[in-house]
Amino acid sequence: MSFLLASALLFALGVYGVLTRRTAILVFLSIELMLNAANLSLVGFARAYGLEGQVAALMVIAIAAAEVAVGLGLIVAIFRHRESTAVDDLSELRG
Repeated sequence: MSFLLASALLFALGVYGVLTRRTAILVFLSIELMLNAANLSLVGFARAYGLEGQVAALMVIAIAAAEVAVGLGLIVAIFRHRESTAVDDLSELRG
């Protein structure tokens, strides 16, 4: 069950990064870290109990790849418009 401890540690680091970071890139990387922690627990449970966690992990990886494409596109568009990726400045984008 050491995979659960590693997964919980990675997830906690991701939550800490989301709550404390000010730039959109670092928040985005923290979210990816949380997704990888979930993948680790899915694959660990599948290995320990003979479940089909690998299929769920592959689906999470595919969703994360789509998130990377959309998220980085949004971050680049915001940077081109505002010349900053600070999360605090994004509240000013509301119309």
